[in-house]
Amino acid sequence: MAQVELIMPKMGESIIEATILRWAKNVGDRVEADETILEIATDKVDSEVPSPTAGVISEILFKENDVVPVGKTIAIIATEGEAASTKPSPAVKEDAVPASSNGHSNGVSHPAPAVHEPVAVASASPTSYTPASDRFYSPLVKNIAKTENISIAELDSIPGSGQAGRVTKHDILAYVENRSSVGSPVAAPVQPAAIQSPLGGAGGAKPAISVSGNTEIVEMDRMRKLIADHMVMSKHTSPHVTSFVEVDVTNIVNWRERVKGAFEKKYGEKITYTPIFVEAVARAVGDFPMINVSVDGNRIIVKKDINIGMATALPTGNLIVPVIKNANTMNLVGLTKSVNDLAGRARQGKLKPEEIQEGTFTLTNVGTFGNVMGTPIINQPQVAIMAVGAIRKKPAVVETEYGDLIAVRQMMFLSMSYDHRVVDGSLGGSFIRRVGDYLEQFDGKREI
Repeated sequence: MAQVELIMPKMGESIIEATILRWAKNVGDRVEADETILEIATDKVDSEVPSPTAGVISEILFKENDVVPVGKTIAIIATEGEAASTKPSPAVKEDAVPASSNGHSNGVSHPAPAVHEPVAVASASPTSYTPASDRFYSPLVKNIAKTENISIAELDSIPGSGQAGRVTKHDILAYVENRSSVGSPVAAPVQPAAIQSPLGGAGGAKPAISVSGNTEIVEMDRMRKLIADHMVMSKHTSPHVTSFVEVDVTNIVNWRERVKGAFEKKYGEKITYTPIFVEAVARAVGDFPMINVSVDGNRIIVKKDINIGMATALPTGNLIVPVIKNANTMNLVGLTKSVNDLAGRARQGKLKPEEIQEGTFTLTNVGTFGNVMGTPIINQPQVAIMAVGAIRKKPAVVETEYGDLIAVRQMMFLSMSYDHRVVDGSLGGSFIRRVGDYLEQFDGKREI
């Protein structure tokens, strides 16, 4: 009887550990392929780990609440095969070595680093933060409580939505957010003699001092802190250059208005502009493969897969970036289904770990917020990110067989920030212009 090793899956490009929340199976239990064996968590992602094969659990190597490195064997599954093997769960990549961290752009429209981030992993020692009651808390929850200065009494008072009333990561983060919204005590006014130069000191710029004291201090939540770190990291890593083009998308607007009812009736999906934008970007990436790269020291890593990340707003106001894998192989119907599915599950917090990894280019829609253009921050380790602005009616010159005319057209700005270490103005400018050309050449008579 062969043995298959179940290994701790990779939950993000920079995540190196995860906490075991619950074993769904015990030693001696029968499992089928893709059946859930255990639940794991990091600071940002909770996930179920499926079995890579059918068999019987012969050994469990770690207990609940243990913090386990990515790639470590966590259980042994006995199968009917003839030879022993090592298999990751379907959520894991074959290379278990952590990749360089991914930073996501932020602001009104920049994707937040919901998963590609250095993770503050819960301490492996459960005795460092021990509640007075018998209530169970995972190391992840204890770590958040310590970081946010939540007392034991406060922790015991938080209602839990997990099994047997257990406080989950979402419960404690929601508590922290509500707690912060009330407002922290205002800092004592600083005496004028203590005010330093805003540019002085090792810590950089100092906050402005309120003489009247009519201010409120709000502590950043955990995601916002990580976003801030990643934005600074991305700016320090890549010399940013941004190019802009204006695009006439009248054909797209008219086509969508004409077919949206029939499209939804035929495919059960609402057609938005996003899949059309993704289609154009994927085609342009195929034309300019050197935009689909990352940088490793003095080496350029050219990605063969075209995986388009799309920034999706969360109910908290932060953004997450689900990834449409091999977007260049999908037709418009397939892209629409992927966009709607990923965006919907992102807002519900139900994305799988592999659905927010391996992006090679990011698209963010600043037009959602009524902005005409933006200068997004590059999603490391990618080298370019494109923002699409709001579509607005504007007078424009239209060339006809009878001469140039002024007409009302649906116009939109595209803006793209790119890493000037490897993407020069010629490549960056040509790429964004090619995306614009594909959008302007959209067939207004296209069949659905």
